[in-house]
Amino acid sequence: VDVELRRGMIENIKKLRERGVTIILTTHYIEEAEELADRVAVIDKGEIKLVEEKDKLMQRMGQKTLKITLSEKLDSIPTSIKSKNVDLSTDGYTLSYVYKTGEQTGITTLLHEIREAGLSLEDIDSEKSSLEEIFVQLVNDPNKK
Repeated sequence: VDVELRRGMIENIKKLRERGVTIILTTHYIEEAEELADRVAVIDKGEIKLVEEKDKLMQRMGQKTLKITLSEKLDSIPTSIKSKNVDLSTDGYTLSYVYKTGEQTGITTLLHEIREAGLSLEDIDSEKSSLEEIFVQLVNDPNKK
Protein backbone atom coordinates (compact mmCIF):
# COMPACT_ATOMS: atom_id res chain seq x y z
CA VAL A 1 0.00 0.00 0.00
CA ASP A 2 1.13 3.57 -0.54
CA VAL A 3 2.19 5.82 2.33
CA GLU A 4 -1.12 7.68 2.69
CA LEU A 5 -3.22 4.51 2.61
CA ARG A 6 -0.86 2.83 5.11
CA ARG A 7 -1.22 5.73 7.57
CA GLY A 8 -4.99 5.53 7.33
CA MET A 9 -4.92 1.78 7.81
CA ILE A 10 -2.75 2.10 10.92
CA GLU A 11 -5.07 4.72 12.41
CA ASN A 12 -8.08 2.47 11.76
CA ILE A 13 -6.32 -0.49 13.41
CA LYS A 14 -5.51 1.68 16.46
CA LYS A 15 -9.14 2.81 16.75
CA LEU A 16 -10.41 -0.77 16.54
CA ARG A 17 -7.88 -1.89 19.16
CA GLU A 18 -8.96 0.91 21.51
CA ARG A 19 -12.53 -0.40 21.21
CA GLY A 20 -11.35 -3.86 22.28
CA VAL A 21 -11.46 -5.52 18.87
CA THR A 22 -9.02 -8.39 18.41
CA ILE A 23 -6.91 -7.90 15.30
CA ILE A 24 -4.56 -10.43 13.77
CA LEU A 25 -1.94 -8.65 11.69
CA THR A 26 0.61 -10.51 9.63
CA THR A 27 3.50 -8.32 8.56
CA HIS A 28 7.11 -8.37 7.51
CA TYR A 29 7.42 -4.78 8.72
CA ILE A 30 8.48 -5.33 12.30
CA GLU A 31 8.19 -1.61 13.10
CA GLU A 32 4.45 -1.92 12.39
CA ALA A 33 4.18 -4.79 14.84
CA GLU A 34 6.11 -2.81 17.44
CA GLU A 35 3.76 0.15 17.03
CA LEU A 36 0.48 -1.77 16.90
CA ALA A 37 0.78 -5.11 18.67
CA ASP A 38 -0.03 -6.07 22.22
CA ARG A 39 1.21 -9.63 21.58
CA VAL A 40 3.57 -10.94 18.95
CA ALA A 41 4.29 -14.31 17.42
CA VAL A 42 7.68 -14.86 15.86
CA ILE A 43 7.57 -17.33 12.98
CA ASP A 44 10.77 -18.57 11.37
CA LYS A 45 10.74 -20.98 8.42
CA GLY A 46 7.15 -21.93 9.18
CA GLU A 47 7.83 -22.67 12.86
CA ILE A 48 6.36 -20.55 15.65
CA LYS A 49 9.34 -19.60 17.82
CA LEU A 50 7.28 -17.82 20.46
CA VAL A 51 4.05 -16.04 21.25
CA GLU A 52 4.37 -13.42 23.96
CA GLU A 53 3.13 -10.04 25.08
CA LYS A 54 5.23 -7.49 23.22
CA ASP A 55 6.15 -5.44 26.29
CA LYS A 56 7.22 -8.52 28.28
CA LEU A 57 9.28 -9.80 25.35
CA MET A 58 11.01 -6.45 24.90
CA GLN A 59 11.78 -6.27 28.62
CA ARG A 60 13.03 -9.86 28.76
CA MET A 61 15.20 -9.79 25.65
CA GLY A 62 15.77 -6.10 25.12
CA GLN A 63 18.71 -4.04 26.13
CA LYS A 64 19.57 -0.40 26.29
CA THR A 65 22.69 1.45 25.27
CA LEU A 66 23.78 4.53 27.15
CA LYS A 67 25.80 6.84 24.88
CA ILE A 68 28.00 9.27 26.78
CA THR A 69 29.52 12.00 24.63
CA LEU A 70 32.67 13.45 26.13
CA SER A 71 33.92 17.02 25.88
CA GLU A 72 37.45 15.86 25.11
CA LYS A 73 38.80 13.02 23.03
CA LEU A 74 40.10 9.88 24.76
CA ASP A 75 42.83 7.67 23.38
CA SER A 76 41.75 4.79 25.62
CA ILE A 77 39.26 3.96 28.34
CA PRO A 78 40.54 4.97 31.79
CA THR A 79 41.56 1.95 33.89
CA SER A 80 39.05 2.86 36.60
CA ILE A 81 36.07 2.26 34.29
CA LYS A 82 37.39 -0.55 32.05
CA SER A 83 35.73 -3.17 34.25
CA LYS A 84 32.32 -1.59 33.56
CA ASN A 85 32.12 -3.08 30.03
CA VAL A 86 32.28 0.33 28.41
CA ASP A 87 33.27 0.70 24.76
CA LEU A 88 35.00 3.72 23.27
CA SER A 89 34.01 4.92 19.80
CA THR A 90 36.65 5.06 17.09
CA ASP A 91 36.61 8.86 17.17
CA GLY A 92 37.38 8.79 20.92
CA TYR A 93 34.47 11.02 21.93
CA THR A 94 31.74 8.54 22.89
CA LEU A 95 31.53 5.89 25.59
CA SER A 96 28.84 3.23 25.11
CA TYR A 97 27.44 1.15 27.95
CA VAL A 98 25.01 -1.69 27.21
CA TYR A 99 22.68 -3.01 29.91
CA LYS A 100 19.62 -5.23 30.18
CA THR A 101 16.24 -3.60 30.62
CA GLY A 102 14.48 -4.25 33.90
CA GLU A 103 17.68 -5.00 35.84
CA GLN A 104 19.99 -2.96 38.03
CA THR A 105 21.70 -0.77 35.47
CA GLY A 106 24.83 0.42 37.26
CA ILE A 107 24.48 3.78 35.50
CA THR A 108 24.76 5.86 38.67
CA THR A 109 27.99 4.12 39.65
CA LEU A 110 29.38 4.42 36.13
CA LEU A 111 28.65 8.16 35.94
CA HIS A 112 30.25 8.66 39.36
CA GLU A 113 33.38 6.78 38.23
CA ILE A 114 33.52 8.77 34.99
CA ARG A 115 33.45 11.96 37.04
CA GLU A 116 36.11 10.57 39.41
CA ALA A 117 38.28 9.82 36.34
CA GLY A 118 38.16 13.56 35.55
CA LEU A 119 36.16 13.21 32.34
CA SER A 120 33.78 15.99 31.26
CA LEU A 121 30.46 15.07 29.70
CA GLU A 122 28.95 16.92 26.78
CA ASP A 123 25.80 14.84 26.32
CA ILE A 124 24.07 11.65 27.43
CA ASP A 125 21.60 9.71 25.32
CA SER A 126 20.08 6.24 25.47
CA GLU A 127 18.72 3.86 22.87
CA LYS A 128 16.63 0.76 23.44
CA SER A 129 16.43 -2.41 21.40
CA SER A 130 13.76 -2.44 18.76
CA LEU A 131 11.41 -5.35 18.22
CA GLU A 132 13.21 -5.90 14.91
CA GLU A 133 16.56 -6.36 16.69
CA ILE A 134 14.95 -8.85 19.07
CA PHE A 135 13.34 -10.69 16.12
CA VAL A 136 16.71 -10.99 14.35
CA GLN A 137 18.29 -12.23 17.57
CA LEU A 138 15.56 -14.90 17.92
CA VAL A 139 15.78 -16.24 14.37
CA ASN A 140 19.58 -16.20 14.30
CA ASP A 141 20.05 -17.96 17.66
CA PRO A 142 17.96 -21.14 17.98
CA ASN A 143 18.71 -21.32 21.73
CA LYS A 144 17.00 -17.97 22.44
CA LYS A 145 13.35 -17.94 23.51
